[in-house]
Amino acid sequence: MTTKDLKQSEYNEYYERYINKVSNNITLIEGFKVGADNVLQFFQSIPSGKLNYKYAEGKWSVKEVFQHLIDTERVFMHRCFRIARHDDTALAGFDQNIYVEPSQASNKSIESLIEEFKAVRQSSILLLQSLKQDDLEFIGNANNSAMSARAAAFTVIGHDIWHMSVIKKLYL
Repeated sequence: MTTKDLKQSEYNEYYERYINKVSNNITLIEGFKVGADNVLQFFQSIPSGKLNYKYAEGKWSVKEVFQHLIDTERVFMHRCFRIARHDDTALAGFDQNIYVEPSQASNKSIESLIEEFKAVRQSSILLLQSLKQDDLEFIGNANNSAMSARAAAFTVIGHDIWHMSVIKKLYL
């Protein structure tokens, strides 16, 4: 199952910006594994002097963006899990900005962020490996819009790509 199998009715058009970043030829699990390697290599390559850099007042630091990727994966994989279990309860959205300060990302080492990312990603992969195609195709309601379990998962991969591109452009 790849992104070319997704139908636009499986997600809100807002998430298209992320889903379109994912290669049409990569499967979901493969995307999570390759994506993990790319994220780890990317953040490990950033000079330590740039990790707390903010390109403008009120913007997140590189470490805060990394924490945002981790937090977003948790939220979207929770959505994936609930939807794949055929839970049609409307799932709330989340305000990403209020997560930053309590995350204390600026006070964490890059090593601890890497360890946290690896643990979250491994959990995501194990979840995806346990799901059947019918479960991944199930459509629930997330943030007041239709969303399939697989669309929630593909969003994670594209979201990582999106933010690494932003960091390359504005931070490095």
